[in-house]
Amino acid sequence: MLYPVFWMVFGSVKPTAEIFSSVSLLPKTWFWDNYKLGWNAIPRLDFGIFLRNSFTISFLVVVGNIVSASLVAFAFARLNFTLKSLWFALMLMTMMLPSQVTLIPQYVLFHKLEWVNTYLPLTVPHFLGAAPFFVFLMVQFIRGIPKELDEAAIVDGCNTFQIYWRIVMPLCVPAIITTAIFSFIWTWDDFFSQLIYINTVSKYTVPLGLRLFLDGSGKSEWGPMLAMSVLSLVPSFVFFLTCQKYLVQGIATTGLKG
Repeated sequence: MLYPVFWMVFGSVKPTAEIFSSVSLLPKTWFWDNYKLGWNAIPRLDFGIFLRNSFTISFLVVVGNIVSASLVAFAFARLNFTLKSLWFALMLMTMMLPSQVTLIPQYVLFHKLEWVNTYLPLTVPHFLGAAPFFVFLMVQFIRGIPKELDEAAIVDGCNTFQIYWRIVMPLCVPAIITTAIFSFIWTWDDFFSQLIYINTVSKYTVPLGLRLFLDGSGKSEWGPMLAMSVLSLVPSFVFFLTCQKYLVQGIATTGLKG
């Protein structure tokens, strides 16, 4: 599992001619210029533009998923409303639809809204509950929180939104962090959706920027591309290491601690 990662890391400091001609994992010649060449490979643009664009989209998606998923999950887990079971079942059904099935109608919708070649199709749906997996995840977490906490909050004068904000959300930190981790990594690594909706090079994200190093004529710059691929792994790696401890925290006993 780790060998391809090591191959990429060591390949990023090999001359392009040596990457595929040598079977050795370690480079014969340490060629650090690949990072400089990769960073400035695109005329009038540096690779930092793509990193900034990916950070922007990933941040908005993380915020959108946390806000919308927590609100919808709280409603399904705690509130009683008409056809609650039906709406929950319909939400679960959307998880079973392949993304290719909804791609064309979504594109037609966003094209009519004149959102193509903007970041809106990649971010706005996440503020409207377009990630049912995270809704389902948070529903299960919230159901594990004792309802006695809600009843005690009502006695103290809290309304429904205050219960959500002051009681449920602080206890859902593990679920929120899990949502943030998966949202960030999946968005950061997303290639297909960004390829469909973004056309301008200056708006490209990291996956689209890496594609620019590959030339169909056979003149691909493998060394600089591997160097920028290594850099593109750093944000996801750091984000995961920073937040991973929350993935294993329980939720049922958290609300019972004094």
